[in-house]
Amino acid sequence: MSQKIITANNLGDGLVVFLDASGGWTTEIAESRIIGTGELDEALAYAKAQHDAQIVVEPYEIDVELHPDAGIPVPLRLRERIRAAKGPTVAYGEAELAERAALPTAASASR
Repeated sequence: MSQKIITANNLGDGLVVFLDASGGWTTEIAESRIIGTGELDEALAYAKAQHDAQIVVEPYEIDVELHPDAGIPVPLRLRERIRAAKGPTVAYGEAELAERAALPTAASASR
């Protein structure tokens, strides 16, 4: 079953960031806050207020699954796995991207 986290880009340096449990932003997906179904609207409103305060750019929700062994969020979409791996994609395949982000590959995440 997929869960949600919130991502954006840091306005100061453009880095991909994830909303954490303390209401701050982290570049590490492993530190991101898993958003419960009933909390999504509130968390998105908070993130959009951070956009209005010029802290982050264009926050949005993404679907993730928790890796069964590592317990960290794994984005379901390739685009989000690339963002979590801190890109670029040119010289890297999926396994290399997963290694850069300390994420499992899609094949191992689906087991």
